[in-house]
Amino acid sequence: MKPRRILLVSSDLMASSRLAGVARGLGDALDVRASVAVAPADAPYDVVLIDVQSCPDPTAAIARGREAAGAAGKVVAFGPHVWKEWLEAAVAAGADAAATRGEVMEGLAALLDRVSPK
Repeated sequence: MKPRRILLVSSDLMASSRLAGVARGLGDALDVRASVAVAPADAPYDVVLIDVQSCPDPTAAIARGREAAGAAGKVVAFGPHVWKEWLEAAVAAGADAAATRGEVMEGLAALLDRVSPK
């Protein structure tokens, strides 16, 4: 099974640390960046997770996330459950899926398997 290459765009250090541990446990590689603008361009990611709460312009972040994901990668926007309109706007802007922060924090493995099965 090939490990997934995952980009997490978030300024939340606690969440980033926790999700990195989950990804390692799954055998995947998680690259954490505060901004999708500073993501390495060497190869596309299998999954790009974008914390809309950390982005001043979530629509632009989704567009850059699409670039980082390449043709085959998936972009997932996430944020607080009360930000329903922001999450819907992220999907309208090109994200493949949207999830609440709780879904990502408590169910990253299931989310990854749903959007990018190994």
